[in-house]
Amino acid sequence: MNEKSYSASYAAAGVDITAGYKGVKLMSADVKRTHIPGVVSDIGGFGGLFAPDMTGMTEPVLVSGTDGVGTKLRLAMLMDKHDTIGIDCVAMCVNDVICCGAKPLFFLDYIAIGKNVPEKVATIVSGVAEGCVQAGCALIGGETAEHPGMMPADDYDLAGFTVGIVDKPKVIDSKRMQAGDVVIALPSSGFHSNGYSLVRKVFDVENADLNEFFPELGCTLGEALLKPTVIYVKPVLKCIEVADVKGISHITGGGFFENIPRCLPEGLSAKIDKAAIKTPAIFKMLQEKGNIDEHDMFNTYNMGVGMVVITSPETAETAMATLRAEGVDAYVIGEIVSGEGNVELC
Repeated sequence: MNEKSYSASYAAAGVDITAGYKGVKLMSADVKRTHIPGVVSDIGGFGGLFAPDMTGMTEPVLVSGTDGVGTKLRLAMLMDKHDTIGIDCVAMCVNDVICCGAKPLFFLDYIAIGKNVPEKVATIVSGVAEGCVQAGCALIGGETAEHPGMMPADDYDLAGFTVGIVDKPKVIDSKRMQAGDVVIALPSSGFHSNGYSLVRKVFDVENADLNEFFPELGCTLGEALLKPTVIYVKPVLKCIEVADVKGISHITGGGFFENIPRCLPEGLSAKIDKAAIKTPAIFKMLQEKGNIDEHDMFNTYNMGVGMVVITSPETAETAMATLRAEGVDAYVIGEIVSGEGNVELC
């Protein structure tokens, strides 16, 4: 740090630039954990440099995705637990780009915070770094912006984006999908990072005892609500290598009805067997406590299915065996049928 880089006037206005320098120093070890071949620059420069390995690709295509964590952040603030929320931020981005078969290369984050407490920021970034490690991509940059007067001191927002790469002939675009193909579920850890405005309202999280233990959850309410989003990148990439994958959908906000059709071609629908879905207890608690009808649940939440992979019937067992070997308890929840590009729950 440059010892002359300090502004008493700026500090008096609520922005301590030296806190930013300290934060970068504290997070450097976590950032280095994410370094993979291709990383050219270290944190602290004006731009993050990455040299992708395009060996064997005939027509490399870059794929980008961006997202935030939404109001799930409020749970992290209420519980004063900030070391996993970064995993959610990474997951929401990398799980999107994997849907077309792209391997995430690098990630950048953005933290807007009321007061820059270096230790807190470093803890948030430790979660981002962990998410990058799980996804196999590098954290090559980011930004922390102190917003006095715009946000309460303890508040913050977190967003980020990723860039991935895929060879154009290997892009998963659903053109080969046909009736009879199999819909495979990849289990979620809970709500992931969607629908938390309704979650917070139903559970009245501002006044609830988040440390209350529920036997049916196997943990406290707060722990269940703050479970990080599953990152599916490495298992899905393995699956793509060995199975005839024709479509992938990341089940986020909009649930089944919005997200599954995004990978369906014209003339086909997805027929989903509700009885086959393994829905965690936290969803049932929310539905009963909030008196939410079934359609709204499936139109808002993943219902225990964080991602679906659609394969040919001939390679469905291979796909599931590969996913299970990677720690994902994959199972069949339906099939592709003729239709108008929608989801049929039966």
